[in-house]
Amino acid sequence: MSDYQKILVAIDLSEDSAMIFQRARSVAGSTAAELHLIHVIEPLSFAYGGDIPMDFSGIQDEIYQQASQQLERFAAANSVDSTHRHLVMGRPEVEIHALATELDADLIVVGSHGRHGLALLMGSTANGVVHGAKRDVLAVRVGGKD
Repeated sequence: MSDYQKILVAIDLSEDSAMIFQRARSVAGSTAAELHLIHVIEPLSFAYGGDIPMDFSGIQDEIYQQASQQLERFAAANSVDSTHRHLVMGRPEVEIHALATELDADLIVVGSHGRHGLALLMGSTANGVVHGAKRDVLAVRVGGKD
């Protein structure tokens, strides 16, 4: 494995995020690899397909503010400065790849739940990231023991 220069760590701000970040930190090891954090908020309109005639902007603003505060706390606890924190809105796999390209990251680290059956068929963020990758991806197994 070559030495990585920039590592993009995709976190969902759940309890699994610390484990994913620690794995990325261990991969960075003694190299001078830069670690970047990304958290992607999916717009509520994606979840509901625009079929519900509601204005989600107030709720979306609240979700953004909460995510911003959580990301700030997580980054501070893990010594990640503000220039290496990225909070974006959109489809996770699209935004993760876009930022990885913009940063010229050579590794993406993402959590994977190792789901089976219907969840596997429908896909996951990790699956989307792996299949669209133009760089190395480390999928860190998190969650239950399947």
